Amino acid sequence: MDRDLLEITIPQLQKLYAEHRYTVTQVVEWYAARIAKYDPIYGAVPTVDLPGARATAAREDAEAARAARGFQRGPMWGVPVVIKANTSIQGMITSDGWKGFVIPGHELVAPADATVVARLRAAGAVILGQTNMPDFAASDTCRSTAFGRTGNAYDVRFSPGGSSGGTVTAVTANFALLGTGTDTANSIRMPSGTSAVVGVLPTRGLVSIAGIAPLDWLLDNTGPIARDVTDAAIALGVMAGEDPLDFRTKGSAAKAQPGPYTRYLKKDALQGKRFGVPAFLLATEAGPRQRPMQPATREMFLKAIEELRAAGATVVFDDSILSAGFLEATSDVKTRQYRLEGLESFLQRYGPAQYKSAAEYQKAIGSELPATITGAPRPQPSNSGNARSSAPGEPVPPQTTLETDPDANAMYFEPQRKALAEYDQTLDRLHLDGLVYPSAQMAPPDETMPQDGRLSSGPHSATGWVNRIGVPAVVVVGGFYASGLPFGLELSARQWRDGDLLGWAYAYEQATRHRRPPVLVDKGLLPNAR
Repeated sequence: MDRDLLEITIPQLQKLYAEHRYTVTQVVEWYAARIAKYDPIYGAVPTVDLPGARATAAREDAEAARAARGFQRGPMWGVPVVIKANTSIQGMITSDGWKGFVIPGHELVAPADATVVARLRAAGAVILGQTNMPDFAASDTCRSTAFGRTGNAYDVRFSPGGSSGGTVTAVTANFALLGTGTDTANSIRMPSGTSAVVGVLPTRGLVSIAGIAPLDWLLDNTGPIARDVTDAAIALGVMAGEDPLDFRTKGSAAKAQPGPYTRYLKKDALQGKRFGVPAFLLATEAGPRQRPMQPATREMFLKAIEELRAAGATVVFDDSILSAGFLEATSDVKTRQYRLEGLESFLQRYGPAQYKSAAEYQKAIGSELPATITGAPRPQPSNSGNARSSAPGEPVPPQTTLETDPDANAMYFEPQRKALAEYDQTLDRLHLDGLVYPSAQMAPPDETMPQDGRLSSGPHSATGWVNRIGVPAVVVVGGFYASGLPFGLELSARQWRDGDLLGWAYAYEQATRHRRPPVLVDKGLLPNAR
């Protein structure tokens, strides 16, 4: 089976099913065996729902047997997937990576599926389990107080990034065919770059975030992580759609490019396209809101640019393309004062019976939920790499609700409109289709030794501005560093041009074919490292 299933794609798997080469049960067991063999080293899938996966597989096999010829499979029928641990799966613990949600007798057991999980199920996907993540998705690496550390599949000593580090490791290691990630500032894209997978951040509002434990619900987003663009496009088509539980999805069907997204996947999609390089990303010195790009990353990026040009694209360097002033404009989009609203909404609908609010959690457990997710004006420890809070000296506003806040327009909506307008005006002025840049400012760091005198907090990127204006972005495999670790190339587009974006990613993928799977070990360093 290894020859057939290692690196398999959704279309290839569907063909095997149609030819009756394998049953869904056989495929599920193959993935389960890989997780059992290798994941004790890598720590990507701490919760495996083998009974649930087997039950789904048996049901689908029975459906196929009854239907015989002419059986119509859903777009993800029989596809084994993993779900990030902040995304609700009915009957399972939504740990959010945090030890406080897995306290015996007080677990956050989901009463319902998140919208994206329900849509994946409806399309025929088989859920294998939940992937590791740092507490509350608030870190650039993947250390969880609930489940420990996840290591990079290409070298377990190195970071897979965060916060979707568990998913990217699972997908690149062939522990699942596909997975979900979430992204508040870079958490689908940067980890995808560390692990030679494709990560899609959709236009905000294309995919519902209902049922996902929020870090900052006005910046949070979710999307697929896959080993190739075709699979990512299929999964995005399944996950997308309007949802009354997420106000940002209202009207999205009319705004979005029509599906299926595979229709945009053409090998010549880069021909005649123009991309700009954000000026602030090329800085050689650290700024107040960014780290400088490391020389090895700059070298990889310049090679990728030449590959884009060879595929027919024009890449423009211009100091006026999103200068440092643009970063300042995006920082004016204030969301922290609404964090508690997002948390309360999540707990009300997706929390356990024992606590449907932050106050009920405190009453049940005897301690408050951390300020990282409540937005409360209390500093959080920063030496663990597991907490992004307010910048030093930055005032923390009192919590309010977006709907009732008289300052919501001035604090959130209008700054977001202005920043998005600057982005669009830059594309218009220079006749650009999108932007291109590295998914991180550095290669994945070695977590067995201190970096700059302290424990590594992960590879860092300068791409959180994408979330603040709600445009789509995708990361593709851009090559490999001399160390053998992957480099990720990121592309962004205008809002609602997700199909075009996937087309560019596909054309680059097909022209370069950089992807190669990691060589896994079942014995080695750091099996229990935290």
